[in-house]
Order: sequence, then C-alpha cells, then structure tokens
Amino acid sequence: MPNIPRLTDFLPYLMAITSNAVSSRIADEYRLRFGLRIPEWRVMAVLGDGGSMTQREMVNATVMDKVAINRACKVLEERGLVARSPNQRDGRSHHLELTDEGRALYSQVMPMTYEMFERIFTRIEPSEQQALKTLLSRIRDGVKAIDEGKPA
Repeated sequence: MPNIPRLTDFLPYLMAITSNAVSSRIADEYRLRFGLRIPEWRVMAVLGDGGSMTQREMVNATVMDKVAINRACKVLEERGLVARSPNQRDGRSHHLELTDEGRALYSQVMPMTYEMFERIFTRIEPSEQQALKTLLSRIRDGVKAIDEGKPA
C-alpha cells in the first residue's frame, strides 16, 4: 500500500477547507446584511463583473453545479435582482443579467466583500498574494487539462 499522507497534510483537502472557511466568513456578512446565500452571491458577482450571460456560461464561470445555479437564479429573479431575456442565438436558453435593483445591491455588497477580503488576507504580503493567484491558476489549468484528456 502506498504511503498515503494524513488528510490534514493533503493539499486538496487543505485548499477545500480554506476556501470553505473564507467563503463562509464572507457569506455570513452578506447573508446577514443582504439575505444572500453563497450561490446567489456568486451568480450576482459573476453577472456584476461580466455582464449578461446564460446559465451554461455561468456554470463554466463559477464551476458550480447547474442545479445550484438554476436555484440561485430563481431566487434572484423572485427578488427582482436578476432578469431573463431570450437568447437570440439559442432559443433553448436565456441570458441573465442584473436588474437596476440587482446592480444597486451588487454595488453595496462588493465593497463589504473586499473589506472582508482585506481583513482575512492581512497576514499575506501582496507579493505572496500574487504568487498564490499564479499557483491557483496553474492548478486550475491542470484540472482543465485532465478534463480535456490532455496530459497535465
């Protein structure tokens, strides 16, 4: 049997629990202040940053399950924060975009999100943050290569 590291030393596990801790800490703030759960905020953040897109594009952008995206979009639509419009290129899908109310909420949540980010990442130097971004990008590239059947 190969020498398997302890779970607490396994890098994917450490990445997952760290990501969950950061997301949960930030999510607590926007859930309490704005009534948004993590999937709903991720949809709003992607639409606020990238503009109108289909749910399929959102799945790719967020790496979230399509069912979670669909549920989040329905909640946001019911709250009047997101609107659907027909996709002229593909009649089977719709474009989603923030409404005026959604953009107003986005403009309130983003500064709070960045303030929380700064508090969490205060112990990490800007150069270390940049190195971390580079490493995370390389990890995503490795996953993408495997998904596409290429050697990592």
